[in-house]
Amino acid sequence: MTEKLIALLRSNGHKITPQRRAVIGALLACGHFVTAQQILDQVKKTHPDISLDTIYRNLGLLIGLGAVAEIRTPNRGGNLFEVLTADHHSHLVCLTCGRAKCLPFCPVQSSDLAQAGVDGFTITSHSLEFYGYCQECQASAEGENRPCCPK
Repeated sequence: MTEKLIALLRSNGHKITPQRRAVIGALLACGHFVTAQQILDQVKKTHPDISLDTIYRNLGLLIGLGAVAEIRTPNRGGNLFEVLTADHHSHLVCLTCGRAKCLPFCPVQSSDLAQAGVDGFTITSHSLEFYGYCQECQASAEGENRPCCPK
């Protein structure tokens, strides 16, 4: 997968720097859903002078190329990043713990996308996250009076 991402960068005219290789390696090594801070911690093992800004710039580049998805996690310390290796899918995101889970399907139909593409607007991609509470957070909150809309 590393070489596939590097080939994608090269084919789009981007340089392959040691820091960029390290970010890609850390992104793949850290697991399915990873924060920018986790990537930074991993990369610092081999590149101690790398900055969080460099991590975000490289993640932004990979997102722009369609190789990485950013999953917004409201009320958490940072968003999650996922290397896109399979077909398009959506996510469930827990508002309490911030954990994300992939849905094995996309609930948006192609006819919905065609209908949304009005006035000459061409839809090239979309992302969809469902926010709520995972089983563990629901169980730990039983008996508590949780507001319906988190602050």
